[in-house]
Amino acid sequence: MLPTRRLVLASAAAAALAACSKSAPGPGFHAVDITGADYARDFSLADQFGKTRSLADFKGKVVVVFFGFTQCPDVCPTTMAELAEVKRQLGADGERLQAIFISVDPERDTPEVLKAYMENFDPGFIALRPTPEQLPAVAKDYKIYYKKVEGKQPGSYSMDHSAGSYLYDPQGRLRLYSRYGSPSTDLLADIKVLLAA
Repeated sequence: MLPTRRLVLASAAAAALAACSKSAPGPGFHAVDITGADYARDFSLADQFGKTRSLADFKGKVVVVFFGFTQCPDVCPTTMAELAEVKRQLGADGERLQAIFISVDPERDTPEVLKAYMENFDPGFIALRPTPEQLPAVAKDYKIYYKKVEGKQPGSYSMDHSAGSYLYDPQGRLRLYSRYGSPSTDLLADIKVLLAA
């Protein structure tokens, strides 16, 4: 997908999320405050090691959830690299940050592929792989757009998808929606606020 089109979709999704939010942006946050939202509350999906995960597994940590696919040329690796850098900048508190990548391309994103992909960024990052049957419900619950786009070569394809991230506080409550393209310094500042709360 063209970068411009992807950013337009991401902006539209962010605007929709902001409209659904039950509260105005909170003081001290750069991302969209969606505290109290009645969606994206949890998941129950297998990780890259075959273990079923839910938000309860990460109590005590700020959790950042991002949807993408491993063959994404720009948005996904950029987001994951930024999360790895934010974790590094947190110093000792970096262990209290959990990045979670949820694949919108389970056909190609096998557990082995997801293991290798996470290792590129941080061995502590978790990748979740919904089954093709689980993916529509998970995407609906998280208000995530995704669509398979056929490529120029027979059998090749890409994935259009929403490009923002959800942030949960250490108690497992959904708090923020961070738009793709926001400065990583803003994400770092928001995570520090959530960790300190």
